Amino acid sequence: MSGQARAGTSYIDRMVRVQEAFVSLGPGEHRLSEIAQAAKLDDSTTGRFLAAGTYYSLFVRVDRGLYKLGTAVADLGLHALAEDNLSGIEATRVLQALRKSTGDGHVFLYMRAPFGVAGKQCLDFEVGDSDLTELRMTTRDVLSTTRSLRTDASGRTILAYLSEEVQKKVAASPVPEEAGPGVIGDGDELLKSLIDIRDQGYAVGYEESAAGWNSIAAPVIWDGVIWGSVMLLKPMDVMPEAPQHYIYATISAAARLSRLGGA
Repeated sequence: MSGQARAGTSYIDRMVRVQEAFVSLGPGEHRLSEIAQAAKLDDSTTGRFLAAGTYYSLFVRVDRGLYKLGTAVADLGLHALAEDNLSGIEATRVLQALRKSTGDGHVFLYMRAPFGVAGKQCLDFEVGDSDLTELRMTTRDVLSTTRSLRTDASGRTILAYLSEEVQKKVAASPVPEEAGPGVIGDGDELLKSLIDIRDQGYAVGYEESAAGWNSIAAPVIWDGVIWGSVMLLKPMDVMPEAPQHYIYATISAAARLSRLGGA
């Protein structure tokens, strides 16, 4: 019996290692040999787990010896997200309170994109009656698009708490087309800004999201791991600089969301 239990644990451990290999390799398609090396398994063993996972849609065989993550992994992630406390009314109340305390600023809750993608996705927002056209975005754009961590204070806030390897990868990537004129284009300057964010616990962006709009963001952290960020966005003529009480309100909202997520 104990032998069977050990064998089962070994099987699960190896399957998890194959899945984690995709995370470490990053998004897209990967060769069997690359996956095996990342999982620290031989090619034959890795091939068997990929074949088994393909049957359950955990992986997709794109071509001979070429694989990517399947839809079942995304479904699991979305199911887990639906169960967390940040999807409920309490999180919405936090965003509404931040909007009210900052003179009806636009407030967004971003989550770190799952499955090794170096990006962010909007989970919720409070913008009053705005249709977001002033930001050159539709509601669908905000909720359905994975955006770069180079884009605005919210992205840099998440990036500041990720590994140095991911930070360098993002810093070396091109500036996204949707970024505002104030986006930090130089990779070295971007990396330096991350140190300040970690030291002070928040980020300030000047026209990084869109022309004429400034932002403040603070991290949402669960059990010591970055989950996402909350961002306040206001017109530049209303908020040319970030006032301390707006910074404090944003940090406080992020802290409340962190406690909700860890509940």
